[in-house]
Amino acid sequence: MATANHTDLGNAIPHSENGEPARASVLLKLLDFDPPVNVTLAKDLDPKFNEKLLRDYEPFWEWVKQLKRSLELQKTADGTSGEKHPFHADPYELKSIHIQAVDLFGPRIGFLKYKSIIQNKTSNKGKPMELPGSIFMRGGSVGMLMILRPKDASDERWVIMTEQARIPAGSLSFLEIPAGMIDERTHDFKGAAANEIEEETGLKINREHLLDMTELALKGSPNPENLKAAMYPSPGGSDEFIALFLWEQEMERLEIESLREKLTGDKKQGEMITLKLIPYGDLWKVATRDGKTMVAWALYESLKRAGILDDLGNVVDDGAGVPGRSAGMTLRNRRIAKRDPAKGPEDKGDSKSRKKKRV
Repeated sequence: MATANHTDLGNAIPHSENGEPARASVLLKLLDFDPPVNVTLAKDLDPKFNEKLLRDYEPFWEWVKQLKRSLELQKTADGTSGEKHPFHADPYELKSIHIQAVDLFGPRIGFLKYKSIIQNKTSNKGKPMELPGSIFMRGGSVGMLMILRPKDASDERWVIMTEQARIPAGSLSFLEIPAGMIDERTHDFKGAAANEIEEETGLKINREHLLDMTELALKGSPNPENLKAAMYPSPGGSDEFIALFLWEQEMERLEIESLREKLTGDKKQGEMITLKLIPYGDLWKVATRDGKTMVAWALYESLKRAGILDDLGNVVDDGAGVPGRSAGMTLRNRRIAKRDPAKGPEDKGDSKSRKKKRV
């Protein structure tokens, strides 16, 4: 984590949204930068927002660390060909960070909006050039491509989807693959979608039954800036990154038919999230609007086309020439995903635990 130190400087003069100086109070300084960088606050922020909340907000410090690493690469070779960085002659520097808005989720930061000023010295006719630096910060998450196969037809596949309100898109019924987080303590898939899946289907999604498709696809790819093994849906405006996982399971046909009947019923009054079971062949048509769904579908298809996954979703080659399931579980073992006995028969299979991996 980059070093931050509270400072009592009264008022500072950072750059404002339009690049003009504006007076704002300094919350803290980032001392790992040379010269140190002021983090300033807009005057009308939630009064409950303070230095401790920012210190505890991991996405911000991950971004600071990531940006510092990338800026330092300007002084060295590009990490792939040995040539100098394109900005080597006139490197960019972080000048200031101005926090403009914050949404608190209870006692913690949910969303953060700020303007970072990143300039070089004389690239534009003797005047500094500035990189776009307006950021909507929300941190990372995960998406799940959940595929069910009937045991009597391995080429038949069904996908579990969620439908819920997504107000930023102006929608009250947006169709997408389940999204959420991986609990660092239990390693289970958690969030509103995960709760709905467990409640409606009895399926509890554990990390050890998942295959990280983004990590598998990116293995061996150049990454001099050490970016996350994830997809960035809107890197021009947000830090958000999404790791995409595959969860593929065989079930008895009667179980799948039972789920289909249950999930195609009328939406309950006031229900926030509903589940749908759609044919895999229709996924690209019905979910084109959702970026993570389309990337998950493309990764699944591409990993199979490249011979890394077989037709049953098993890893044939992990991309480094190593056969077997080094990047995940076999389909047979993924059948043991926990299921509530009160909501359906327990899956059978080898339930030996494997070492859990944090996302």
